[in-house]
Amino acid sequence: MRFVIVTGMSGAGKSISLKMLEDIGFFCVDNLPPVLINKFAQICFSPDSGIDKVALGIDTRGGNLFAELLNEIKKLENEGYELEVLFLDANDQTLVKRFKETRRKHPLVSEGRIQNGIDKERKILEQAKKRANFIIDTSKLLTRELKSELAKIFLEGKKYENLIITVLSFGFKYGIPSDADLVFDVRFIPNPFYIPELKEKSGNEKEIKDYVLKWDVSNKFIDKLDDMINFLIPNYIQEGKNQLVIAIGCTGGKHRSVTLANELYNRLLKQDYSTNIYHRDIEKDSKLKN
Repeated sequence: MRFVIVTGMSGAGKSISLKMLEDIGFFCVDNLPPVLINKFAQICFSPDSGIDKVALGIDTRGGNLFAELLNEIKKLENEGYELEVLFLDANDQTLVKRFKETRRKHPLVSEGRIQNGIDKERKILEQAKKRANFIIDTSKLLTRELKSELAKIFLEGKKYENLIITVLSFGFKYGIPSDADLVFDVRFIPNPFYIPELKEKSGNEKEIKDYVLKWDVSNKFIDKLDDMINFLIPNYIQEGKNQLVIAIGCTGGKHRSVTLANELYNRLLKQDYSTNIYHRDIEKDSKLKN
C-alpha cells in the first residue's frame, strides 16, 4: 500500500498533481478533513479494500481543521501505518501571477491583497513542509515536467532529492536571467558566429558542438564547472534548497552557451537529480531578422 498526502501552497499545482496521480492508478480524494484521515486509512489498509495506492489532497481550504493534519499523521505512524507527504510549492511571484491569471480568490483572503494570503499560508504550512518526504517547486515547471517529476517518484521509484535543477543558456545582450542562482560567462571561448558557414546554426547542431568543444579551454571549463556543481548540490540539498537555476551565457545565447549548457545537462542526467534544460535566447536573432 502506498498512502500519500498531497498538500502545499494554493496555486502550486495540488489539483493537477492529484489528477496526474489518478492517471497512474492512485485512488484520489481531494479536500478530506484531516480528522477523517485515520478512519479513511483503516478502510484503505484493510485486506479486502482492493486499493493499493491512495492520494489525499489536504490543504488550507479546510480552515481550522487543517491544524490537525500533523497530529493525524503522527497518530497513523504510531499505529504502524506507512505514509508519505508530497508538498507542492512555488515562489510568491509565480503564485500571485497564477491567481491573477485565473481570477481566483486566495482561500485565505476574502478581500485585499493576494500576497497577504500567501504570507499567511506559508506560516500555516511551515511544519507540514518540514514533514514532507517530497517537495516539488513548480515555479518553473511546465505541466509535462511536473508529470515527469511525479512519475519519477511514484511510478519509476527513482531516488528523489527534493531538488530540481534547471540548466539555462542565455545571451548577455538580452539580459541576465532574473531567477538564476549561478551565472557563468563563456564569452572567453572562440565564437563560431564569425565563421560564415556556422553563423546561422545553433549549439544544438553537431557542427557548432564540434567547433566549441574542439578548444581545450572549453573542455577544461566544463570539467571544472561539473566538479563545482557536484560539490555544491549536496550542500544545497542539506540547506533545504529545492530549486537551482544554473545559467550559462554567451553574447547572443545561440552558440557557445547552448553547447556548454547541453554538456552540463547531459552530465547531470547521469545522476539522480531531476534536471531540466532551457535555451532562452536561441531563436531571438533569427526572429529579429524576420
